[in-house]
Amino acid sequence: MRRNRNVKIVATLGPASSTREQIKALFETGVDVFRLNFSHGSHEDHAMRVQHIRSIEAELGRPISILADLQGPKLRLGKFQDGGIDLQRGMKLRLDLDPTPGNSSRVHLPHPELVAALDAGAELRLDDGKVRLVVTKKGKDYLDTEVLAGNRLSDRKGVNIPNVILPLDPLTDKDRKDLVFAVDLGVDWVALSFVQLPSDLTEARQMI
Repeated sequence: MRRNRNVKIVATLGPASSTREQIKALFETGVDVFRLNFSHGSHEDHAMRVQHIRSIEAELGRPISILADLQGPKLRLGKFQDGGIDLQRGMKLRLDLDPTPGNSSRVHLPHPELVAALDAGAELRLDDGKVRLVVTKKGKDYLDTEVLAGNRLSDRKGVNIPNVILPLDPLTDKDRKDLVFAVDLGVDWVALSFVQLPSDLTEARQMI
C-alpha cells in the first residue's frame, strides 16, 4: 500500500472505532496515524488497540504510526446550582475559590494558581472558546470578569488562558504513568497537551 502524498491523516480511536475490523477499514480508507487519547479509556483499552494496529501492520506490510496523546493538567470550573447558566456579552461573572455551587453571578474556580497568576486585562476562554471572559478586577481569592462572548455554560467546563504563562507542570502523575505505559507499548509518537515553554518538553523526553 504505497501512498504518494505528504499530508498525513490522523484518526482518534475510541469506543466506536476500536475493533480490528474498524481499524483496518480506517487504515485502508487512508488513515496514516492512529491517536490514542489518554484522557479517556483504560490501559487495557489502549493495549488492545495497539495489538490490533500491529496485527494489521504485519498483515498488510506497511508501517502504521501510533500517537499517544497525554491528557495534561485539566483546568475546569466547578458546578452550578441548576447545572448551568446563560451568559451574554457585557454580563459580570465572579470566579472564586468558594466550592459552593455557582449561580448567574459567580462560580467556583478550583485553581488558586490561576487566581494568583491572572491580572486585570487577562482573557479566559471557557468550554473550548464558546465563552470568553476578560478579568476586570482581582482579589485575594477571586477574579471579577466581564463576558466578551456569551453562551450556555454548564458544570465542569474547561478553562483555557491564552497568552499567559501559568505555573503548572505539563506532566501530571497520571501523565507519567501513561507515558511509561505508552512507551512500553511501543508507540511511535508522544503528544503533550499542555506546553507553554520549550523546557516543558524536557521531562517527557528524558522519560522517553
